[in-house]
Amino acid sequence: MSPASARPGITIPFDGIPLHAHREWFARLRELGYTDLWSAEVDGADGFTPLALAAAWEPELNLGVAITPAYTRGPALLAQSLASMADAAPGRFACGLGASSEVIVANWNGMAFENQFRRMRDTLHFLRMAFSGEKVTEEFETFRVKGFRLARIPEQLPPIYLAALRPGMLHLAGREADGAILNWLSAEDVATSVAEVEKAAEGAPREIVARIFVIVTEDAGVARTIGRRMITAYLNVHAYAEFHRWLGRGPALQPMWDAWAAGDRKGALEAIPDEVVDELVVHGSVSECRAHVQRYVDHGVTIPAPMVIPIGVDLAEAVAGLSPSAG
Repeated sequence: MSPASARPGITIPFDGIPLHAHREWFARLRELGYTDLWSAEVDGADGFTPLALAAAWEPELNLGVAITPAYTRGPALLAQSLASMADAAPGRFACGLGASSEVIVANWNGMAFENQFRRMRDTLHFLRMAFSGEKVTEEFETFRVKGFRLARIPEQLPPIYLAALRPGMLHLAGREADGAILNWLSAEDVATSVAEVEKAAEGAPREIVARIFVIVTEDAGVARTIGRRMITAYLNVHAYAEFHRWLGRGPALQPMWDAWAAGDRKGALEAIPDEVVDELVVHGSVSECRAHVQRYVDHGVTIPAPMVIPIGVDLAEAVAGLSPSAG
């Protein structure tokens, strides 16, 4: 995918700004040349409410959720939520489906977090059936649906992208979904992941969305301190640890994993090499950050969705500096 063909996106909602105050921000993002707004669903806003507001306030922008977990809503409710967003933003909404994590699924929502690949595959198959309007009575391997028919089919069916880390899920994304969503990888790692998607897609076009963490500050010490905290929060999760072992980053991260497993949180932070932080968290001047994000595009990302962490710079300045109009 050439850089010129990428759709510039950004992650919303912005921290510290109430949802009701995002209208002017969404308008400004459109004026700055952003084409895509991508929500997240962790411990803040749900994945759909910010997008529903954007659909009403800025009907020119593309919208996507990265990601909604395959477990935390029942299959029928998930289909209804995704179809409703597609109905609210015809041709402009993309479903992002992911396994999420044990913390979110099991610890916070009290659901069994098991058979992740099969649950994703089954949910993808169910959504395809539900979006067709047929009545679904099916004994999937990981759940059962009896007699459900989606009564409100959107004018334009939304594409479905899968959050994918290692080859199994990347292949599923390439083979059966419309694209893949990448997270917590370096710009150079993108080519490795995209190759797996393309191998399974066999020439069919696939979108590649990437959430990219950006700290616009020239104080490398501050950026690395924040980056280390973020890395320990995510890369100690089993799926992300295995992902980075697959990428070849295991030797660099093993001291951090060992310290974390031993309960030494301070030691875990100190064990993360500067070069790992610099690879996984974009930081520097606004021009350096913009160039670093571009490297993700150069390696195969078609929709970059930077998540701006407003440290050391005004959020409005950071968003403007990273925008297409600043290039």
